[in-house]
Amino acid sequence: MRTTPRVLVLGLGGTISMTDTVGGDARPMLRVADLLGAGGDDIVVETRDVRVVPGAHLEYQDVFMLAREIARAYRSGHAGVVIVQGTDTIEEVAYALTLLVADPVAVVVTGAMRTASAAGPDGPANVAAAVAVAVDPRCRDLGVLVVLGDVIHSAELVRKTATTAPDAFQSWPGPLGYLSEGQPHLDVRPIRRRRVISVPEHPPPSRVEIVTATFGAGADSLGRLVSDPPDAVVVAGFGGGHVPPSWVGPLSDLSAHRPVVLTSRVGTGRALTRTYAFPGSEHDLLGHGLIPGGRHDPIKATVALHVLLAADSTQNDVQTFFDD
Repeated sequence: MRTTPRVLVLGLGGTISMTDTVGGDARPMLRVADLLGAGGDDIVVETRDVRVVPGAHLEYQDVFMLAREIARAYRSGHAGVVIVQGTDTIEEVAYALTLLVADPVAVVVTGAMRTASAAGPDGPANVAAAVAVAVDPRCRDLGVLVVLGDVIHSAELVRKTATTAPDAFQSWPGPLGYLSEGQPHLDVRPIRRRRVISVPEHPPPSRVEIVTATFGAGADSLGRLVSDPPDAVVVAGFGGGHVPPSWVGPLSDLSAHRPVVLTSRVGTGRALTRTYAFPGSEHDLLGHGLIPGGRHDPIKATVALHVLLAADSTQNDVQTFFDD
């Protein structure tokens, strides 16, 4: 006898839940059940609102909570879990969950670029597409997925590239697949093995700062980091990972006591390791103890550091992670 698959949809709020108030301002008001269609006999969709807030209000404790909810859903027999949230922080939440979810359950994150009261809201269609992906057995063991506009993205590759455009989410070098007539179709599958990080239920908060190289910036722009060092630093360098020469000393001092990860502010392509050797180049910085960020852009590197620090990782653990 065939068992009807079950999907759990967890609502966090965001633009997808927002409608215009009397004054004309959009605020989160809808529950996740309001975004679902009638459904059918071939799938059971369960909904739960865990938060109804803008995406910018979410925190790492919310992500750790979601990871625990996903583990419970898997143990109770759900085929997949859909996270509905604000698009402001979909990149962060989806990638963090990729690092936290160990079970072979499909996890799909979605949202909307238009409010529920806008002309042509995209929320209901995105939720329906996410549910279709979450219940499809071919979409398991791919890591966490992000689905908007009928495009299936890997959480490890996707970025929000526009503030309001309906197709704001793009992947480099490309998405995993798409939906046609409501059915998922995968063109490519990830070949890299995911690394899952175990985090205690209530980890202490950590402070991770991004410092972005800008034209004409001097060492004084790093003053606050030097005087009040965070737990870890992400450097978003020019090009393949370059900074002004005056930054080398302060960054070297910081890296002696905490992880300092070198990435590129470009956002696509790997940070370099050995192409250039001028003062402030990637070769120079790595020689002073910085950790190469590899495939991670500054945002994803920051997420990874937060999760690693929550797991009480050592400097060597961080180095090993980014070496992958």
